[in-house]
Amino acid sequence: MNVRGAEPAKGNDAALQQELKQSGNIPVHIAVIMDGNGRWAKTRGLPRIAGHNEGVESVRDTVEACGQLGVKYLTLYAFSTENWKRPQDEVSMLMRLLMRALRDETDKLHRNNVRVHTIGETQSLPREVQAELYDAIEKTKENTGLNLFLALSYSGRWDLVRAVKRIAEDTQAGTITPEQVTEQLIECYLSTKNVPDPDLLIRTSGEMRISNFLLWQLAYSEIYISNCYWPQFRRNELYAAIRNYQSRERRFGMVSEQLK
Repeated sequence: MNVRGAEPAKGNDAALQQELKQSGNIPVHIAVIMDGNGRWAKTRGLPRIAGHNEGVESVRDTVEACGQLGVKYLTLYAFSTENWKRPQDEVSMLMRLLMRALRDETDKLHRNNVRVHTIGETQSLPREVQAELYDAIEKTKENTGLNLFLALSYSGRWDLVRAVKRIAEDTQAGTITPEQVTEQLIECYLSTKNVPDPDLLIRTSGEMRISNFLLWQLAYSEIYISNCYWPQFRRNELYAAIRNYQSRERRFGMVSEQLK
């Protein structure tokens, strides 16, 4: 039987979620830079694959909690364009892990009404990974709950270069004129077209950079840095990030008095 809606939270967790919903706005769109898998494993004397495997558990818990809270969009920086430069054996291992995770998790995502999307140069992924990815997208395309975006072989600069090329092509073809190029038009050429910009960016492992992620879209996002490595990140860390977000005043270039 296909269960519509996210699986309900249990016990104290449900109370924590209700408290969050009552204390302020839940971010419409959360973006996450999932950092620190390798360092988590190294501190425990484990191979890097152990960190990546445990990171899948963090993804599972974060996706489930976001669905329960009513978050509409969750974008996970799963594999950057620059990650292709890593040692070949690690890249191959990551691709196998991605393929297995998609295969194992798609049915549960579907039961929980999650719709899967992807952004990035997905044609550069191995064909078997592409097949699992597009199967997940196709299977969940009618779902109406959380929109889960997997950024795969993605970088913000790639996104902007791709948009500029397409604008140039359409200008040359006479479809648009230079005078028509506005912020709104550029957004229509990005891979995140029709998706609201992230309200909240979470980065794990304590690093203070955005690592070529959603460069255009993060212009006014609130940034939360978690000191824990991604394999340690669970819903309680997510709740802490949302509480911090709720305590902030988002001015978008204005002053406080204007917002009142």
